[in-house]
Amino acid sequence: MAVKAIEEEVVRLIGPTPKSSIRSYLRLNTPETFVREDHGLYGLRTENGNGYQREFGAIEDWEEPVTCGRATLHHADCFDWIESQPATSIHAIVTDPPYGLHEYTPEQQAKLRAGQGGVWRIPPSFDGHERSPLPRFTTLTTAQLEELRSFFYQWARLILPKLVPGANVLVACNPLLSHIVAGAMSDAGLERRGEIIRLVMTMRGGDRPKHAHEEFSDVSVMPRSMWEPWLAYRKPPEGRIQDNLRKWRTGGFRRLSAERPFGDVIESAPTRSTERALAPHPSLKPQAFLRQVVRAALPLGEGVILDPFAGAGSTLAAAEAVGYESVGVEKDAKYFAVARKAIPKLAALRVATGD
Repeated sequence: MAVKAIEEEVVRLIGPTPKSSIRSYLRLNTPETFVREDHGLYGLRTENGNGYQREFGAIEDWEEPVTCGRATLHHADCFDWIESQPATSIHAIVTDPPYGLHEYTPEQQAKLRAGQGGVWRIPPSFDGHERSPLPRFTTLTTAQLEELRSFFYQWARLILPKLVPGANVLVACNPLLSHIVAGAMSDAGLERRGEIIRLVMTMRGGDRPKHAHEEFSDVSVMPRSMWEPWLAYRKPPEGRIQDNLRKWRTGGFRRLSAERPFGDVIESAPTRSTERALAPHPSLKPQAFLRQVVRAALPLGEGVILDPFAGAGSTLAAAEAVGYESVGVEKDAKYFAVARKAIPKLAALRVATGD
């Protein structure tokens, strides 16, 4: 990567920075962190685990965007797509990102689709029902955890200027990794607003020691997971919340009713088999849960919801179901193909949302 391009990225991510400081940093940290490939060209020595490195350069085989009602789905890298958007154009983000990163690499996705597992745990069938794969986040290395932190810091810095003041950013996470993701988003300048707890029994945890389950039959290596954290952040509002609501239509959560505020604990069943059949994706969240979160994300019911990691399109379907305009971005061609068919079908489902 050219030094000039590095300088531009640094300024965009952290603000005005002297060029001499950037060049000195590159020289002082070569070869431990950077590789000098040629005069004025540097690369990141990624095998040392020094953070997430974006892939720059145009990809020519992106498909055309598709629309479904108020929803628009783009086949693109979300970093590139977000960079191309105008400032203060997004009113909320609701997303279930690849917060392990490694499990969504082409190699690991190929293993998952072939039923070989890889980093994915393929649970055994139970009572004739096939369980959804689960990523083995306990296998992540120190380098991969640092890559995760770097990824979300860069992502949060990128989205900040595109959000309107007061915009909510709701990110699905995992109890093992939420502290890393939350720290990165806070460091990037987003304002922490707590967590939304999805109460749901999963297949994660509760297992006896591997190859010693009979010897230690009364021991679980980890607690059985019964909840899923959704990190709640927002872009700092302009002045008072009432003024921000009047100008930008954002700055809070939409109430369930005049008597009932939106709460931070939502009871949720696992995703139904009928929804998985419509949108086969290992991390698919149920419409009954997503519609509640998406509805709450726009306090006045106005604006655009973005899902930059759209997957099978479930967030866009939820937005369509509650009557919101939405935009999704999905990089994986297979999931993009799934989403374009699944969005209208998921949106048309009749589900109970606990209202």
